[in-house]
Amino acid sequence: MSVFMDRQPVIGLSAAEVAFAWFQRIIAGYCLLFGVLYWVRLIGIYDGALWRFDLMPVHWQIAAVTLSVFYPFAASGLWMLASWGPVIWFICAATEIVMYAGFPDLFGARPAIVWSHACVALLYIAFRIVIFLQKRRQARHG
Repeated sequence: MSVFMDRQPVIGLSAAEVAFAWFQRIIAGYCLLFGVLYWVRLIGIYDGALWRFDLMPVHWQIAAVTLSVFYPFAASGLWMLASWGPVIWFICAATEIVMYAGFPDLFGARPAIVWSHACVALLYIAFRIVIFLQKRRQARHG
């Protein structure tokens, strides 16, 4: 028998699990948008200051290249509800938090981005706790 045939089908998902799936897919949409915005910076479509790769300082080049690759990767993982999707999102969020909160003299201060990442992380933790408690209660009661 194959590994796939041994699994028990998941019949009923709780409301928290369904909401968590939708939450991850909404965050995936934002990750894809942020990835596209970093790619716009790299290829120079926008005519703003420092929006072309060859005109960026080295610290922006490193950040833009890293995030332009990681954000779409995180978006695909979150959309597929893969376990590695939130991990890659966390790398992106931590990178931007360090950029905008740790080095505002280099990257500028963007408290809205820092707070949005913090709120998403808190919501993620809250969903995981609620789902864990529901599964534990379900396992106790049969």
